[in-house]
Amino acid sequence: MPDKASATSPRETAIHCAGLDVFYGQGATRHHAVKQASFDVAKGESFGIVGGSGSGKSTILRVLAGLDGDWQGEVSVLGHRRATGSAPQRDYRLKVQMIFQDPFGSLHPRHTIDRCLSEAMRCHGFDRIEQRVVSALDRVGLGKSFRFRFPHQLSGGQRQRVAIARALVLEPEVLLLDEPTSALDASIQAEVLNLLQEVRRDLGTTFLFVSHDLGVIAHMCDRVAVMRQGEVVETLPASRITAGEVAHPYTRELLANCYAAQPVEFVQAV
Repeated sequence: MPDKASATSPRETAIHCAGLDVFYGQGATRHHAVKQASFDVAKGESFGIVGGSGSGKSTILRVLAGLDGDWQGEVSVLGHRRATGSAPQRDYRLKVQMIFQDPFGSLHPRHTIDRCLSEAMRCHGFDRIEQRVVSALDRVGLGKSFRFRFPHQLSGGQRQRVAIARALVLEPEVLLLDEPTSALDASIQAEVLNLLQEVRRDLGTTFLFVSHDLGVIAHMCDRVAVMRQGEVVETLPASRITAGEVAHPYTRELLANCYAAQPVEFVQAV
């Protein structure tokens, strides 16, 4: 289990968002998806964003990843200040990687696992590519026997492990995780979450972890921002969630739903 960091920790800031507004569409159909969202994530911290469908949590990740352009506010990651409407620089894309909800949709169906992992490294001029591919597959518990398989030959959990390996081969400092286990069975979900915890422990990677599941967020994160209808309604340490000490009515509602649902049985990595 990650150490629960204090919100007043003096650690260097890895992610800074202040007054973030995000829009979709134009004119009368323009939708205000994120409204004045503000939060900071310390370097090495695991910070969670939780909320229901359409709350704006994944939209924030897409802005940070450089996938959405119609936004206003202050956004900086690892000292790189983002400008509205501009694509992230190459160095930024190397340091900030995103893992998506659908592992099958994020992998090219006609590319072998070896090509999925090696292509980005070639684009960024990495050396020892074959060695790095094998090492990444070993880290996520697959091994080199998976190198020349295709995504359709893997289970959902194996495909998500490949997606994690693909992000790790670029040695990012920040991982943006968009519901990375929601499409998986409960037992596989626990395995992948524990794998992510091992990655963070071993590499010191900063996590921004998005989920609709308050239980998963409380298990994985140091602090949590709760979103509802595009707004951050509460930010609190994860320890207060596990203790049931939440203030906002919507957070209490999420907590009640979490208790009502069948819990995922997490096995603590050692």
